Amino acid sequence: MTRVHIWGASGYAAAECVRYLDTHPFVEIVTLESRSHAGARLADHFPLLRTTSYRFDGEGSTAAALRTGDVVIAATAHGEARAFVPQFLERGASVIDLSADYRLDDNAVYGLAEWNRDAIADARLIANPGCYPTASLLAILPLSRLGVPRQLIVDAKSGISGAGRNPSVGSLYAEVSGEIRPYGLGGHRHQPEIERLLSVNGVPAPLTFTPHVVPLARGMLADVYAIFDAPLDSDAVRAAYAEAYGNSTFVRVIGADGTPSVSAVSGTNDAELRVDVLGNVVRAICAIDNLGKGAAGQAIQNLNIMLGYPEETGLHARAFVA
Repeated sequence: MTRVHIWGASGYAAAECVRYLDTHPFVEIVTLESRSHAGARLADHFPLLRTTSYRFDGEGSTAAALRTGDVVIAATAHGEARAFVPQFLERGASVIDLSADYRLDDNAVYGLAEWNRDAIADARLIANPGCYPTASLLAILPLSRLGVPRQLIVDAKSGISGAGRNPSVGSLYAEVSGEIRPYGLGGHRHQPEIERLLSVNGVPAPLTFTPHVVPLARGMLADVYAIFDAPLDSDAVRAAYAEAYGNSTFVRVIGADGTPSVSAVSGTNDAELRVDVLGNVVRAICAIDNLGKGAAGQAIQNLNIMLGYPEETGLHARAFVA
């Protein structure tokens, strides 16, 4: 059994990690550290965990219990991981960081599982991708087999849980209900992450990225447009996506008679993709759960790859009615 600690356990993504790990046959949850909720029952804060008996542990509990070979899932606020993660690594633990702190750092392996399995398998520090980059990159990267587009446009919508768990969420929902709100138009923090991974994977194209928040609790839909200088062959494009994801456990490329569905992937680590060729434009639409494939689900997928467990272990949970 692998011992797992969740450091910063009171947020939405952390709760999703607990949901997945609770039924994982090869891991044991040791500490659930939270400054704000120490001693409280998780069941009192997260309805989906009401059947569990976990309690939040106090500040410093992860460091106190840490052993060589343990795994720490760092789910703290952005900016906090760099102060503690080096200490966890020095003590022989492996770390999967859900914050943005290591996503642009060459000392961490970027955890986009379908595109970086070999490096993840050898890693001790994994930077878990953001939700917008996950959906966008899954949609774009197969095009690296066909050349570099002249322009990339990503128009993406996220449920409000993408903003994190904080006291303003209730009022935010009231403000967003009946609304579609673009934000981060002056420079969203996920754009450099997307651009960096595009360049690393051979698609250094100019990117226009527009994120929106929509009145959904969870879920994300990214509409991606890749504009090339000349028309593309439809069969070649479809072959590129089939080659990229044909053996993937979690990414489904659906045909022309289907549409990616946020409802279909809610509560799972799945992604649904549809690709169309419109002359010199490739349109790829990707649906994920921003808390699943966009956060906790991918973290557990990365944990499995890193530890040599079957990739789908603990991730069989399907969509649920929230």
